[in-house]
Amino acid sequence: MELRTASSPKDVKTYDTARLREEFHIKGLFPADDVKMVYSHIDRIITGGAMPVNKTLSLAAGDELRAEYFLQRREMGIINIGGPGKVTVDGTEYAMRNRDGLYIGMGAKDIAMRSDDPANPAKFYFNSCPAHKTYPTVYIRPEDCVRVELGTLEESNHRTICKYILPGQVESCQLVMGMTHLEPGSVWNTMPCHTHDRRMEVYLYFDLPEDAFVMHFMGEGQETRHIIMRNEEAVISPSWSIHSGAGSRNYTFIWGMCGENQDFDDMDGIRNQDLL
Repeated sequence: MELRTASSPKDVKTYDTARLREEFHIKGLFPADDVKMVYSHIDRIITGGAMPVNKTLSLAAGDELRAEYFLQRREMGIINIGGPGKVTVDGTEYAMRNRDGLYIGMGAKDIAMRSDDPANPAKFYFNSCPAHKTYPTVYIRPEDCVRVELGTLEESNHRTICKYILPGQVESCQLVMGMTHLEPGSVWNTMPCHTHDRRMEVYLYFDLPEDAFVMHFMGEGQETRHIIMRNEEAVISPSWSIHSGAGSRNYTFIWGMCGENQDFDDMDGIRNQDLL
């Protein structure tokens, strides 16, 4: 498990491209027959990916958590962005189609992941954060989720937000998670941009061909920076930072948040004309 420490906005002002990527960018999330995890000191979120091909993969706590098992003091959300597969939680098996999700509550001990077809492996992306209470494990189908359509083609930001884990739909301690899909011809996400001092966020960008990219914007509203994102790469966004992007074409991204509250609309908006 890779460890990332927290960064001050005063320090980030001095970072060059390489340092920005070292601190906030996550690549190589889906190694064949292995699990990749990045543990951030920012709200103690773990961002991970697993691509079982010929093996069944299990989650272990590792030395970093000082726990008997991965979810002893944590909860997690999983979304499959690959081929069909199975996630088994303490003996109960969940069939995971592409875009299916799973919330797993604190206390689940044995979590295993496998693919149905090695030629078309599942890609299990997950976020995990500390928990104080056990909520039930819930299988989540995107067709059953709350959906919100925003933006217009004229503004290049026509998109649909699909909310997987949020209060009133799938209960959790602090994890909120979902997916946003941009329609063809639209490239901007999360505009006008915002911060939310009460929550941090992680984005996973995907559905991008090899030659495409997303310019992910971060930093304070008057000290913006950017990171080039390729297919199936993630980026950590501190609570003080904006988090929006513009792609060379349309794309999809998974967002996961944790922190002080779970209010999706608790945002501090920044007008386009105020960005620097």
